[in-house]
Amino acid sequence: MRTGEPVATAAGPVKLHQPHARNDGTPLNPDWFDAAEVNLSAAERRAATIGTRRTVKKQWQAAWLVKAIQCIDLTTLAGDDTPGRVERLCAKARHPLRDDLVEALGLTGRRLTTGAVCVYPSMVRTAVKALDGSGIPVASVATGFPAGLTPFEQRLAEIRYAVAEGAQEIDIVITRAHVLTGNWQALYDETRLMREACGAAHMKAILATGELKTLTNVYRASMVTMMAGSDFIKTSTGMEGVNATLPVSLVMVRAIRDYLALSGLRVGFKPAGGIRAAKDALTWLFLMKEELGRDWLEPDLFRFGASGLLTDIERQIEHFVTGRYSSADRHGMA
Repeated sequence: MRTGEPVATAAGPVKLHQPHARNDGTPLNPDWFDAAEVNLSAAERRAATIGTRRTVKKQWQAAWLVKAIQCIDLTTLAGDDTPGRVERLCAKARHPLRDDLVEALGLTGRRLTTGAVCVYPSMVRTAVKALDGSGIPVASVATGFPAGLTPFEQRLAEIRYAVAEGAQEIDIVITRAHVLTGNWQALYDETRLMREACGAAHMKAILATGELKTLTNVYRASMVTMMAGSDFIKTSTGMEGVNATLPVSLVMVRAIRDYLALSGLRVGFKPAGGIRAAKDALTWLFLMKEELGRDWLEPDLFRFGASGLLTDIERQIEHFVTGRYSSADRHGMA
């Protein structure tokens, strides 16, 4: 067992992460996205290199995996959710690694939690109570998740309800029809009103990219929702036929980069749906580092939307510590 020596710092030399202003948005400016066209083949070729151009092993891999834990929105969005399940998930968010693994990594005494816990609006109060004093924010899906097709006033009311229950982050879903018909003004106006309904809570706009048909649509929807004030853009609800993919993620982070250059405002990114393996988490972290830089390896600018990912990360860390793989049931979630 490797004990006592802290794992290497993920992503290179330590750099003080600077807090950033919220994205207050900008007026809708079609000049920023109308002429954009995304080459599918080029995006797929670039995405295919992300996991092959670099690799990390041993203590450096363990350090990157610890960083991944800090960026997880630990999520339960099941029809059979209960207060007890949410409470157990919150306990895991507070204490994501077993004590023996924390000690072996040399992290005893250091704060290690997930980035947030994400639940339905009706479970927000339970999660807030369970996380009291931890500093872990509660995120809530809203606006008729996952389809987003309930009447608009009801969608706004659901945001306000979740915020009143204590949610500090709101994951909204956009109206996909506005993207598919090119009605950018309607998409902007709706997203802007949702942002206002969030108040002080940060807003993540879920694009449901698997239903937007083209990468060009993904780019344009990303730009419009950022102009409308989204603090994060998120790939998927996790319930579409196709969820987070690397080509889609590449297009979205390039949109974030372009928006920063045009507006001076930084926006976060959240891939969600289907990210279950530790090696996949590393690939997404490499994407953020290469395309956006060190600041996008912090939970205020990057999150994974995941439920099962933490289990595999914990297994990989146990393998690093002991040299053996354990069964998944040694790393229960909820």
